[in-house]
Amino acid sequence: MCIIRVSLSGGKTVQVRHNITLDEEISGQLDKMAKELGEKKSYIIEKALAAYFDLLDLKLAKKRLKDLNKGRDKLVDAEKVWKSLGI
Repeated sequence: MCIIRVSLSGGKTVQVRHNITLDEEISGQLDKMAKELGEKKSYIIEKALAAYFDLLDLKLAKKRLKDLNKGRDKLVDAEKVWKSLGI
């Protein structure tokens, strides 16, 4: 079981509990790292996910750029979007 902190507006954090299943080898590595570093396993998992999400953001950006270059997507001027939203 791990607890993930979710940032909300105003700098407040709420912890959300998740049940996860890990490969035995990964679980062992997590145990060793947590013990050696003196960190909670949930903290290590949270930081690892944050880093992985950064990697996924880059992957999505590259995919979207590729879609744009192949004509599968299009750019919309921000002014038009704001106007359509009444901003």
